[in-house]
Amino acid sequence: MTKQTVINLIIGIVAYLIALFLNLQFEVRFFIFLLSYFIIARDIVLNAARNVVRGRVFDENFLLTVATVGAFAIGQFPEAVAVMLFFKIGELLQEAALEHSRRSIESLLRIRPDYANLKVKDTIKRVDPNNINPGDIIVVKPGEKVPLDGIVQDGVSLVDTSTLTGESVPRKIGPGDRILSGMINRSGLLTVQTTKRFSESTVSRILDLVENARIKKAPTEKFITKFAKYYTPAVVIGAVLLATVPVLLYNIPAFKPLFHHPETFSEWIYKALIFLVISCPCALVISIPLGFFGGIGSASRRGILVKGSNYLEGLNNLHTIVWDKTGTLTKGVFRVTKIVSVGNLSRDELLRLAAEAEVHSNHPIAQSIIESYNKEIDEKRIESYEEISGFGIKARVEGHNIMIGSDKLLHKENIEHNTCNVEGTVVHIAVDRKYEGYIIIADEIKADALESIQQLKALGIRRQIIFTGDSQDVAKAVAGRLDLEEYFSELLPQDKVAKIEELIKRKKSQKELIAFVGDGINDAPVLIRSDIGIAMGALGSDAAIEAADIVLMTDELKRLPEAVKIARKTRNIVGQNIGFALGIKGIFLIIGAAGMATMWEAVFADAGVALLAILNSARILRY
Repeated sequence: MTKQTVINLIIGIVAYLIALFLNLQFEVRFFIFLLSYFIIARDIVLNAARNVVRGRVFDENFLLTVATVGAFAIGQFPEAVAVMLFFKIGELLQEAALEHSRRSIESLLRIRPDYANLKVKDTIKRVDPNNINPGDIIVVKPGEKVPLDGIVQDGVSLVDTSTLTGESVPRKIGPGDRILSGMINRSGLLTVQTTKRFSESTVSRILDLVENARIKKAPTEKFITKFAKYYTPAVVIGAVLLATVPVLLYNIPAFKPLFHHPETFSEWIYKALIFLVISCPCALVISIPLGFFGGIGSASRRGILVKGSNYLEGLNNLHTIVWDKTGTLTKGVFRVTKIVSVGNLSRDELLRLAAEAEVHSNHPIAQSIIESYNKEIDEKRIESYEEISGFGIKARVEGHNIMIGSDKLLHKENIEHNTCNVEGTVVHIAVDRKYEGYIIIADEIKADALESIQQLKALGIRRQIIFTGDSQDVAKAVAGRLDLEEYFSELLPQDKVAKIEELIKRKKSQKELIAFVGDGINDAPVLIRSDIGIAMGALGSDAAIEAADIVLMTDELKRLPEAVKIARKTRNIVGQNIGFALGIKGIFLIIGAAGMATMWEAVFADAGVALLAILNSARILRY
């Protein structure tokens, strides 16, 4: 709602309370009630009129208008205004629950490069990326975004691929390697021959995926709108028949014995208006959004931001959960997880030698080893240092020749060593050409990941899948440790969207919803395309948080099974409200049609049932 709508609602409530509690003359009281009615309900009445003109007669706006005008006609002014007031409050609460889902994902546009450095002979020109053609030569300086896809012609550098893959370890890139737009050049100067136009580049495809995914994802239709298609015409027709049929039947001799005494047409109209007031769906209109709003409030107290009642309701129908790996199931920070000694050196000595050999390297793996050692390194002990690109490091430390790197380095130097089929990056260490052991560098799995996955399985969500831009070996290892059977590796954002769409197409029923849980800017398109997008809020990117339907603000995975439990409790309470409201109203509609109900019963059947439903909805806040 707009600020002006809230102000109008407050003014209408003040006018309503003045007319309700002050001892005023009838004409003044009637005028103030009528004024408050139109201040509060003006847009509802106008919507009902517009829909009638357009041929959409039977909706909740029409029924509310007819019922409240009828209440005015029989002199029940407070009830007429109260019905509209309840409805507007319900709308206000619903809008409050949905306001976050209307945010744009403007932060995603930050990955769009503003310019490209076009190389023309010996000069560099800064131009619009849209003006670059395939085959042109561009220069990417340290710290700049890569503007277009291409092949590196000259230069060696580390590039940050986290915007595309979500993986935090920079990738070393050199001549002949493929480079994608959206990456960030971290160190060296790169000369790149472009292979695609900007409109066809990876970064443009991500932006397009976001927009197209939002179009494909239709909002859940509100229950009350569906219900009103059948309920509203039924009660309106029922009221018309109640006002006319008995009068017609009384004039037929065969039906006169059914009536105890002659009743005028105005008396049957009075009954019909009572029937309409009883039938007003105020309890449903207010208790359904309040039930969901209570569930959303209960979730928010646990650090779970739900951007709309339809997403909370959707958690009840989760069939498949797709997990992003890095930053979601894992911590996204690479650390030494294991040190294995196979020779005479202790693990502490292995770590010390590795840290000393890596002290001059800026590579993230080297930094993780130095950080794990966590002691001051005397660089005077290092007599020589040589970094072998793509293999590792050779160093001489206090008269000993140290080799540290991948198994390719040891193969190159013909040093026998163990084969390490383990998760993560393995750094082998040899001293004086003798293999001494290895260090495992891995992204740690979050402490609550396995427990959360098991809880979700216990809740009936059996199918859970991992999506990652990491290698197949790492994906397989993580899946095994988390007791998950399905995983897809080496995925770019467009690959993740394609996989999600494939899963959606294979659903046996539209009620089987698929959720994606992610944290990176690269996850924004797939978060939107999935039935329910769930983002990690504390450490996740702004784009992921904006694109998601549900945000786990504490980054604790255990909040997701809690959210499912809250959703199921909310569904039960909303179901109770619907059954209770319809049951009580059904009874009183029969009583009202039989002429045994007064306006007091009508007020209870409407406002009383609404109040009880509201109190029932409040229970979810204490869940």
